[in-house]
Amino acid sequence: MAQGEPEPLLAVHGEEEEKGGGEGPQLVPAAGGVGLQGNVQGLKQELFQEDDDDSCSDYGSRDKSGTILGRIVPDGNVLFPDTFQTNHLLFYERFKAYQDYVLADCKASEVKEFTAEYLEKVLEPSGWQAIWRTNVFEVLVEVVDVEYSALKAVVRLSEPFLCDSHVSTFTLECMQELLELKKHQLPVQELWVVFDESGEFDQTALAIEHVRFFYQHIWRSWDEEDEDDFDYFVRCVEPRLRLHYDILEDRVPSGLIADYRNLLSQCEVLYRKFLNLRSGISSSDSDSEAENVSMVEGLKLYDEIEHLKQKLKLIENPLLRYVFGYQKHAGLQAKGSRPTGTKITHVVSSTMMASLLQSLLREKLCSETCDEELEIQFHSDPLTAVSACYEGDTVIICPGRYVVDGMFCIADSIELEGYGLPDDVVIEKRGKGDHFFDCTGANIRISSLKLVQHDAVEGILSVHHGKTTLENCVLQCETTGVTVRTSAELLMKNSDLYGAKGAGVEIYPGSTCTLLGNGIHHCKEGILIKDFLDEHYDIPKITMVNNVIHNNDGYGVVLVKSTVSSDVKDIAVKNSEGNIQTIQSNGGTDNVEDLGNEELHECATGELELHERAEISEQTAGNYEIANELVATSVKKSQMHKKRLSELGITEADDNLMSQEMFVSIVGNQFKRNGKGSFGTFLF
Repeated sequence: MAQGEPEPLLAVHGEEEEKGGGEGPQLVPAAGGVGLQGNVQGLKQELFQEDDDDSCSDYGSRDKSGTILGRIVPDGNVLFPDTFQTNHLLFYERFKAYQDYVLADCKASEVKEFTAEYLEKVLEPSGWQAIWRTNVFEVLVEVVDVEYSALKAVVRLSEPFLCDSHVSTFTLECMQELLELKKHQLPVQELWVVFDESGEFDQTALAIEHVRFFYQHIWRSWDEEDEDDFDYFVRCVEPRLRLHYDILEDRVPSGLIADYRNLLSQCEVLYRKFLNLRSGISSSDSDSEAENVSMVEGLKLYDEIEHLKQKLKLIENPLLRYVFGYQKHAGLQAKGSRPTGTKITHVVSSTMMASLLQSLLREKLCSETCDEELEIQFHSDPLTAVSACYEGDTVIICPGRYVVDGMFCIADSIELEGYGLPDDVVIEKRGKGDHFFDCTGANIRISSLKLVQHDAVEGILSVHHGKTTLENCVLQCETTGVTVRTSAELLMKNSDLYGAKGAGVEIYPGSTCTLLGNGIHHCKEGILIKDFLDEHYDIPKITMVNNVIHNNDGYGVVLVKSTVSSDVKDIAVKNSEGNIQTIQSNGGTDNVEDLGNEELHECATGELELHERAEISEQTAGNYEIANELVATSVKKSQMHKKRLSELGITEADDNLMSQEMFVSIVGNQFKRNGKGSFGTFLF
């Protein structure tokens, strides 16, 4: 290889440092016994050492000891030769190839030119076989030349003639006629290079794979018309490549994937219509009324296309796509009552035994309080049962282990209960990209279930709107546990939550969260309360009674707030005139109403001295600290609100209208063996 040329990218699949859509191919040892377990770095240096001459025809791939790529044995009735395994490249391999070798810093209009230059450096010009694959047939061809500028290979049919048709039989004469119509030139991305143990065609196979992947998954037909004042790789290739691998690794919600693909299809259809319309206008020299109408239609199409493109970019952006996803889930539409007005009880069981049915009839379905005939539907899958629910329905899940591949989207007020102990009614989530449960119904109740996540990237339950009651459940989490978003309400009672790599419970501003008698343990943080000092946020209402929060890596409870509020306690105690409705701490209750600066200061100081003198056990000492911090922060918020009103010239206002009230009840909770203590603050 010529001095100064970049080292070509290899597809070496050992232990994956970064997953890339599944396991790598099974490599077949090449001639001479060169396999995956050898010294990869030494082999790489041997195969692709740089020469001192100026030759740049083959990227240094000739006359080497053997291939390091895997092979694919084809299926089907025709005995096609094996092909190179190149479609399992990892993210970083493709990233480096496009960034360093193929596209570099090219503009959108230069993509084809840069790709042609790349192929001219690495692609063998002739002497190799490939399988030409289309949606209709596969046929073995031999490459005799390459038209680099057109990204096409000049081919002829191989001997003997091998062809496999999925629709009808293609004879030798038919295929020769088809090639003549195409002038024997085929797009290189339609060719799969036949396997060769010598290693001579490794770079040819990899180069074609990079071109094929690019035009299948990265390139958009409208890219070339975008502005040329930006780096195409940074703006388009990198985010689309990351999205592709995030989808492969189940890191994107399924609903968002469906939306993205639907948007792509819509944009493609509209863009084709736009091109046809523009072509018709440009070919006409008249200034007729019809042409003016076409121009107006073209402008409308252009605006629609730009709108769709912005939505696509939003999803392609790794930071913004999750915001888009949350908004999508938050907009779930409730079905409302069933048109017939009836309410149905859905029974879920993989198998229904007579004894189980008798127990259900006796205890759940035909109780003495049942005044009217009950309609029952049976299901084998809990996800199907929930999807069939309308307002007021009940889902009873019988003992068993159920594996679901999808998300429970609950937008109506329904009850979902396990029939038995939580450990007997287990629902496991398969797939990484979605929450386990997304709740937006006005009054949802979930009880006596064990929810288990595996390799998840989203939380186990998210309450977006309405009230969700979680009682007597076991939650085995992976990332975050339960999230209570703004304006939503959660009542979690007598449940056990563990295993979250983030917070066990996340409480957003403006939400209502009641935690009674739960165990929250072995998470990164037990409970995380989001910053609510911003003027756009409402103060949350938080009740924590008789919970056991233990063995978390960080704090039992952590409050997130900005650095500008790090002195919140001092300012709040000295200057606040807030109206805090009720504070309960360690069993004590104080009503603080319309206190001035001095009274509030004396009250807070007196309580602090009282608690310092009391002999509080280590396990319950965090109750007062948490309540005091939250109350002080809410008082600070009230003071900031009054200051903003004063700056606007509003000097007279009712305190009840100006201030936001905060209800905090922190009673009887136990904090044990948390890594950083019972309570802390995170400043940002």
